[in-house]
Amino acid sequence: MRQQQREAAYASAAGAPVRNFHFFTLWSWEPLGDSQVVVYTRPTEAWLLDLDGTCQNLQFTQAIGLTSSSGEVYSRFDKVLTGRSYFPCTITQIRPVDLKQLRVTQEAQRKISAEPRETPAAATSH
Repeated sequence: MRQQQREAAYASAAGAPVRNFHFFTLWSWEPLGDSQVVVYTRPTEAWLLDLDGTCQNLQFTQAIGLTSSSGEVYSRFDKVLTGRSYFPCTITQIRPVDLKQLRVTQEAQRKISAEPRETPAAATSH
């Protein structure tokens, strides 16, 4: 359930597809199943990457890499790297993530429906 909530939160916060994004540093990343990953290029900038097919080792690797050309990552050209013995995963779609919207969605998912307990009837003393 938690995995599905994470995927739904990022999907709802993702904007329209773009052709490429500016990339110098991979600040953080989070796998979303075997065919999506979110990469943070700064603490305030994230991109949802859809990958071609199943990306081997994505959920288990300790680090990923991104190919780029002149500081730009392009859909349908660049790849996510998950280790030397695994095939690179082609990026099929790039969408910017609205991090403010993401936080709102995640907070809504965390809300718990809480109701006070009924107090037991007072015991009758004899």
